[in-house]
Amino acid sequence: MELPFDLERPLAFFDIESTGLSIQNDRIVELALIQVHPSGDVIEKVRRFNPGIPIPPEATEVHGITDADVADEEPFSRRARALAGLLEGADLAGFNIRRYDVPMLLAEFRRAGVPFDVRGRRLIDMQTIFHREERRDLSAAARFYLGREHEEAHTALGDIRTSAAVLSAQLSRYEHLPRDLDGLQSYCDEFAPFLSGLDRWFEDTGEGLIFRRGKHRGTPLETVAREASDYLEWMLGADDMDPEVIEVVRRALQSPQD
Repeated sequence: MELPFDLERPLAFFDIESTGLSIQNDRIVELALIQVHPSGDVIEKVRRFNPGIPIPPEATEVHGITDADVADEEPFSRRARALAGLLEGADLAGFNIRRYDVPMLLAEFRRAGVPFDVRGRRLIDMQTIFHREERRDLSAAARFYLGREHEEAHTALGDIRTSAAVLSAQLSRYEHLPRDLDGLQSYCDEFAPFLSGLDRWFEDTGEGLIFRRGKHRGTPLETVAREASDYLEWMLGADDMDPEVIEVVRRALQSPQD
């Protein structure tokens, strides 16, 4: 695979298929990876995982993977450390990774107890570029940019092969697009910034955290801890709350109040 810019570290195109769309409750059943190295070497890998929960029929209709297909596969947690090592130091790329694939991957690493951080990595999202320029899905992107149908839609490796081809076509078509990963990262950030669970709940002003959402939106966390601690207790008990959010809320409740 040839890219129209030089790499100083690996760029990993990836795509996942899962049991559903809930970051907290669903699980990855397949992950495909194409890793491009600065040397020009390209590594392709596809891994399937036993999610430990039934794959709903509606999910199987999308990606074609059944419970029987993954019954003998290892769970994600057994391969998480090796996968984190494979992706160490790599930037990430894919279609809709900012809103779905990266958050789902981070949730799986947290459940496995394996450290994995996207801070400091570039997140290049072909859906962000496409929607900003044309606003359609991957199959439409294949027709528009590649002049062909996306025959392997909703197979992880097929999706990511098409995504990688679409990125090359986008860079050829739009002369105003940046020709380096830092520039593409900034371009994607302007239209669809990647927000962690903590970022979705709080804005860091440098002087403290302020709620971005909920009935206390716009209120400093320390004020809510002092005047409406029951709301923070509710947050601690919520089933789908991000671990980083729970940690800062717990610290706020434990801090001495004036």
